[in-house]
Amino acid sequence: MIIQLKKFGTTLVSRQMGKEAFLAFSPSLNAAKEKEAVRVDFEGVNTFSPSWGDEFLTPLHEKFGDNLILLPTENPSVKMTVEMLEEINNIKFRNK
Repeated sequence: MIIQLKKFGTTLVSRQMGKEAFLAFSPSLNAAKEKEAVRVDFEGVNTFSPSWGDEFLTPLHEKFGDNLILLPTENPSVKMTVEMLEEINNIKFRNK
């Protein structure tokens, strides 16, 4: 399964919007098979805030653990946010 974040917009900011995006996407997550890799694609995202990321990526990590894979990106906003979430939540996101 690939989650294309650009479907939620190119400017992903605010805790409330991240929470709403996760809740809206949750039914699709139930379609993921056990042990299936869930990949997050940041292509097309311009701005990715820590608050939005915490409401979307952290629950994904809780649900899928090592089966959650963040696809490579050169976007500094995404990189900084992922690093911050790893440090704050004491987790490590798996990268492809």
